[in-house]
Amino acid sequence: MTRRLIAKLHLWLGLALCVPLVLIGLTGSILVFQDELQAAFAPAPPTQAGEPHRASEIIAAARAVAPKGFVPTIYAAAQAPGRLATVRLAPSGRQAGPGEGARVDVDPVSLATSPNTTDNFLRQIFFLHSTLLMKTREGRQIVGGFGVVMLIMAVSGLVNWWPRLGAWRRAFAVSRGVRGFRLWRELHGAAGIWGLAILAAVSFAGTYLAFPETVRGLVNPVLPARDLRAAMAAIKIQPVKDAEPLGVDDAIALAQPGIPDGRPTLVFLPTRPDQAYRIALLRAGQDRHETPITVLVDPWARRVLATFDPREFSLGERMLAAQHALHSGQGLGFVWEMLVFLCGFLPALFAATGIAMWWLKRRRAAAKPIIDPGYTARRAGE
Repeated sequence: MTRRLIAKLHLWLGLALCVPLVLIGLTGSILVFQDELQAAFAPAPPTQAGEPHRASEIIAAARAVAPKGFVPTIYAAAQAPGRLATVRLAPSGRQAGPGEGARVDVDPVSLATSPNTTDNFLRQIFFLHSTLLMKTREGRQIVGGFGVVMLIMAVSGLVNWWPRLGAWRRAFAVSRGVRGFRLWRELHGAAGIWGLAILAAVSFAGTYLAFPETVRGLVNPVLPARDLRAAMAAIKIQPVKDAEPLGVDDAIALAQPGIPDGRPTLVFLPTRPDQAYRIALLRAGQDRHETPITVLVDPWARRVLATFDPREFSLGERMLAAQHALHSGQGLGFVWEMLVFLCGFLPALFAATGIAMWWLKRRRAAAKPIIDPGYTARRAGE
């Protein structure tokens, strides 16, 4: 009885939610290779050779072409010669939600700016994947809920797949020459068991990205982990009256000596007087998608407030810090990248095979003759 209920749950969740799950999966596969697609179909304009300008000058160039009333919030340094720096801006006086704000790409040598690319095709794919085009925090949470659904589907699918004694070898493959319902059933089960671990890992990571505090609370009793986001946000500073705060160039220079081989990748700029600079540094040889070292700098006291180094994280903190890379497929090598890319097609395969099985079962049930017990008894007495 329990297995039958689990099978019903698996079936009706899949039928009811297959469309958004397929969309989220396929758009996720596209985003795995977003950098390569961006380079192929919308290549960055050529940059000049020479000495790059300082971060403050790059930010000023971006602000000059941004919409009126927007202030810079994030500076992303060019990671190699010939690459563009990026500045993100948000409406002054409030925090921008998903889909709001502006982005300006800047040649760090010539300070030439590129047109705003916030609304390009890949950006819309990202919002379809992360918020179903709602571009709100509520949309992100709805998509996080679909991550929970995928985890339920994975567990219930495993129960449905679990083979009887003596049938284990056949459960991992599709038998040669099978057709009809059995073909769809074996294809559904084999794809599910081979992709189960990847699908569960990617779905869990997506759920964490939507509900970081909730997931951390569940993980913490088993693998203790500080709430690093809250720890960083809780660090407040005291503005000094009639004093000039530290500029971004000096803040970066102050953060780097503690990490001699570190190079700046992101700088979260303070938008209020009580906020610190949050500077992300990558060590030599580190990929830009890996977890950086984060240094908080007080612009008024002109000192480093705290350093969050992944090498000093607990096991739980390292696990949670790796969830973005696990979900995006980036920063963990080509093999994982390809596995996450292929994983995005699984919901479409499950939907197609699941609907085919459901439809064939309905046809089979409709084709069975309806026998009237009273009529059969009368015929027997003749």
